Amino acid sequence: MSHPATVISPELREKFSNLKLLVCDVDGVLTDGKLVYSEGGESIKTFHVHDGMGLRLLMENGVEVGIITARSGVAVAKRMSDLEIKHVVQGRGDKGAALQELLDTLGVAAEHAAYIGDDIIDLPALRLAGIGVSVANGHMSVRAEADFVTGASGGEGAVRELADAILEAKVGLEVAIETVLKSSALPSVSKG
Repeated sequence: MSHPATVISPELREKFSNLKLLVCDVDGVLTDGKLVYSEGGESIKTFHVHDGMGLRLLMENGVEVGIITARSGVAVAKRMSDLEIKHVVQGRGDKGAALQELLDTLGVAAEHAAYIGDDIIDLPALRLAGIGVSVANGHMSVRAEADFVTGASGGEGAVRELADAILEAKVGLEVAIETVLKSSALPSVSKG
């Protein structure tokens, strides 16, 4: 999973430096978007450990993290619990409204929020957020409207790439990493 260094415009870097909240879609962003079902009908999801570390790095460096997904399931609840992500909204296809509710709850202005998605259901939230982000393999309509498109595909480190870009702009990536290595959050991070 080698990707070229991401080039960030000065304007986007400034927006990243003021970011207070990152909200992620799940299927196609934190997973590769493939749906696998067990014999019992439960959806099985595969998450990338690098994305989890990126989310932990953000939280340890003062950026709130939230999840908004149209589907509901135990796998998402378990993964977000492992990562200690408190703002998890499942079963909401109206992602723009769900994002607005989360912004209101947290007292965060839309201009200080980023949303990362991959398909047309994500467009209302992507448009509402101050920074709209698409994964590399997102639908063309999402990529066309995004302020930032990752080099990595969904489920393959795209969220980590975004997290690293945010952290570089906010505090410097090395500082962010050292913050986590010195904190009590490291045992949680080891859950991947």
